[in-house]
Amino acid sequence: MKAARSKTPRKPVLKKSSNTNLKDPVGVYCRVRPLSVQDQECCIEVISETTVQIHPPDGYRIFRNGEYRETQYTFKEVFGTLVTQKALFDVVARPLVEDLIRGKNGLLFTYGVTGSGKTHTMTGSPGDGGLLPRCLDMIFNSIGPFQAKRFVFKLDDKNGVDVQCEVDALLERQKRDAMPIPKTPSGKRQIDPEFADMISVRDHYKVEEVEEDNVYSVFVSYIEIYNNYIYDLLEEVPFDPIKPKPPQSKVLREDQNHNMYVIGCTEVEVKSTEEAFEVFWRGQKKRRIANTQLNRESSRSHSVFMIKLAQAPLDADGDNVLQEREQITLSQLSLVDLAGSERTNRTKAEGNRLREAGNINQSLMTLRTCIEVLRENQMYGTNKMVPYRDSKLTHLFKNYFDGEGKVRMVVCVNPKAEDYEESLQVMRFAEMTQEVEVARPVDKPLCGLTPGRRFRNQAFKDELSRRLEIRGGPIGGETEEQSVTEMLLQNFPPLPSCELLDVNDDQTLPRLIEVLEKRHRMRQMLSEEFTKNVLAFKTMLQEFDSSIVSKENYAQGKLTEKEKMIAGQKMEIERLEKKTKTLEYKIEILEKTTTIYEEDKRNLQQELESKSQKLQRQASDKRRLEARLQGMVTETTMKWEKECERRVAAKQLEMQNKLWVKDEKLKQLKAIVTEPKNEKPERPSREKDREKTFQRSVSPPPAPTAPPVRLRHRRSRSAGERWVDHKPPSNVPTETVMQPHVPHAITVAAANEKALAKCDKYMLTHQELASDGEIETKLIKGDVYRTRGGGQAVQFTDIETLKQESPTGRKRRSSTSSPAPPEDAAESEWTDVETRCSVAVEMRAGSSLGPGYQHHAQPKRRKP
Repeated sequence: MKAARSKTPRKPVLKKSSNTNLKDPVGVYCRVRPLSVQDQECCIEVISETTVQIHPPDGYRIFRNGEYRETQYTFKEVFGTLVTQKALFDVVARPLVEDLIRGKNGLLFTYGVTGSGKTHTMTGSPGDGGLLPRCLDMIFNSIGPFQAKRFVFKLDDKNGVDVQCEVDALLERQKRDAMPIPKTPSGKRQIDPEFADMISVRDHYKVEEVEEDNVYSVFVSYIEIYNNYIYDLLEEVPFDPIKPKPPQSKVLREDQNHNMYVIGCTEVEVKSTEEAFEVFWRGQKKRRIANTQLNRESSRSHSVFMIKLAQAPLDADGDNVLQEREQITLSQLSLVDLAGSERTNRTKAEGNRLREAGNINQSLMTLRTCIEVLRENQMYGTNKMVPYRDSKLTHLFKNYFDGEGKVRMVVCVNPKAEDYEESLQVMRFAEMTQEVEVARPVDKPLCGLTPGRRFRNQAFKDELSRRLEIRGGPIGGETEEQSVTEMLLQNFPPLPSCELLDVNDDQTLPRLIEVLEKRHRMRQMLSEEFTKNVLAFKTMLQEFDSSIVSKENYAQGKLTEKEKMIAGQKMEIERLEKKTKTLEYKIEILEKTTTIYEEDKRNLQQELESKSQKLQRQASDKRRLEARLQGMVTETTMKWEKECERRVAAKQLEMQNKLWVKDEKLKQLKAIVTEPKNEKPERPSREKDREKTFQRSVSPPPAPTAPPVRLRHRRSRSAGERWVDHKPPSNVPTETVMQPHVPHAITVAAANEKALAKCDKYMLTHQELASDGEIETKLIKGDVYRTRGGGQAVQFTDIETLKQESPTGRKRRSSTSSPAPPEDAAESEWTDVETRCSVAVEMRAGSSLGPGYQHHAQPKRRKP
């Protein structure tokens, strides 16, 4: 019979369900190992069932930015130092074993720094088995009664599986038994006491829902990745003491379903937990380990223990395995113990150990890079190429990240303070890995045959054996060897002797006739009974067939209902997915619109704030301008009012002077007319003219004959204060009666900081030439203030002016004997003080124009 063939572990392409678009995140779990020393400093603390907190130890309190920082990391579940291997297995590995038996793939690997307990988590210790022996125990407890005989399933060298007929399998078993030393360990041999305690699991794990109409076979293989080369740990190399042959590295290949496998790898069929773990232990002894500063038995390579489960359904009679290619399934569970990341300055590695550490760190860095690229592609929608081929480790398991099974990772950490920096990097990588999503595996297709075939066939055989036993037939091995005819002949009475020795013998023939009649009657009875049994059996078979048909119809009806319900649910799911996509699209549009509106709102708010600030500045400028214009208007108004009053007064004085001149002319003319002709007219004296003139003047004339009065010194209001008397050397001494006098003053020729620091008042003596040619002395006063910079500043507050004038207010004539001027020049000789001096001084306290004074000059007007 020709063997059928199936390329796995990829599921049949033609019957994929609708859940291929669903994705699950990578399950990341954290396990904290206990401290080796009781009072050792700890840097990791379990906060809750899903959160762990890592804080710098005392030596690292000053972080990079100079502050003490604690960081919390969240995982799917966190296992503390007191967790048992059973509790860890129930949460992490048990779902993967259940998926393996249901025809789905799984990947479980341990990750962490050197000495964090990865190998203990995976393998375990004597008396406390790890994840690997517990997975094997659960597999064989579940499929134990349904295992196929050896060599019924046969793996080929292209990652596929063949189903052999019973004859070929029997020949393979005989060939194996004929070998003097079997290559695979026998399940009846005594267990090696070195690992006997690891596999003595008393929990008896078992999958509840196992397909009973299938047959199963388990194959195991064990490889290691050392210095980025793959080696088969189960390969039997002939020992040559003269020239030992080094192990040859293996090559990765891709099958027709784009799954990666190790070509030429040894795959052993096992039938029990003990046999499988003995194969593992044989390869474990070949694994490369070394003694480093951090771990006495440090793994120097990544180990991968692969469990393949081949399964195929029985035929309709429940006797033989189906040979159809589509019905054969091969699922795989890979258990990976990664080598620990380490720093060479801590492990003190040299030579080969240094090279090994470099390759270990490089492969782990490639794994981190692949996870980062996958996360970026899924989160941001990019399509970057994932660098799987940069390392053998990532290249081997790229199918799992592409959607060929569940992926779970156990992060092992050591809470001691010396591993703080390495543990921090491990935590960051593990938290990032949780954000990667892997496509959900496809469900195994149904074979379409009636369920319960195996047990119906077994029940029929048991019933047939029971009935034969009731009839008195041989039981056991003889029953199977004797035919039905022999069984019937044994039930007949024995024939007597038929030999006739005498002619007169009349007893032999009657006895023979009697026996033959008895046999005939018995034969008839047996025939009737056989006919009845046949009829009864036919009736039973018909009833059984009718019940089977009814059950099949009922199951078919239920299956149809379920299929309709599933179809309805699929349609509902598709409708909800379309609705979800529509809502997501609407939400995305609304988010973009909201972003645009928020940006416009921010821009308008900024523009409004700038406009408001601009309006406030304009209003402030307007108020300042209004105040300034109001001051200028007030100042200009006062100035023109004074100017108008001065002009009116000057015009009045001019008119009075003209009127007085005319009156004088009229008087002189009257005197000339009325006086006698022989008398010479007498010109009025200058003194009389002045008296008369001053009598007609508006302002009272000064008294020139009055004796001069000695003016008293005005006492300064700030006599009790300290002054700086600043007298420039260019000043001319005056002979005035009034002289500035400030007691306790510091007289300086130039202002300096030292003198100003000792005083709080300042006075500057300033001289200038007045409009009448006299020297005018001004005393500019101010207050001394201290500045914020430590210096001194002067603010001018007041001005006092000392000036000399003629008491008469008129110009002096050059000589008294000068000839009289003509009459038209008489008016120009008579001038008043206001007309002759047209310079006024306006003092403003604290003026911003420097010394605190301004000049307002009106040019002298010439009389026509």
